[in-house]
Amino acid sequence: MTGSVVGVVVAHDGVAAALVRAVERISGVEGALREVSNEGCSPEELRGRLEEAAGDGPALLFVDLASGSCAFAARQVARPRPNLAVVTGASLPMLLDFVFHREMELEALAERVADKGRVATRVHLPTAPESDVDPTVPHR
Repeated sequence: MTGSVVGVVVAHDGVAAALVRAVERISGVEGALREVSNEGCSPEELRGRLEEAAGDGPALLFVDLASGSCAFAARQVARPRPNLAVVTGASLPMLLDFVFHREMELEALAERVADKGRVATRVHLPTAPESDVDPTVPHR
């Protein structure tokens, strides 16, 4: 692949903007992610915003929820385009990994960031002593 995969964060209200700003501040990488909000727009307008943000090249659409207006619009935009992929449950771990690996092939990159999101999800129960918790092992 030539060039980088475009990252588009689509979310409800101001969530996309907050995630993009946090990633930029933490990583020091600016311009790798584009934000799209569903605030104040119809489903058609949201699809238009996504199409514009994704551009013509390969893009990975990060969606806040697996269902709802943002997810429906992202899947509709991606369906006819083999160079677009959708990952739901957008999180800082996913987005941070994306900005440093966006030269990868789209499919492998989508799987990678989804894995990062799963691995970053932990449960810390108050009954487990801190010394018994291995931070490298996901807790279920």
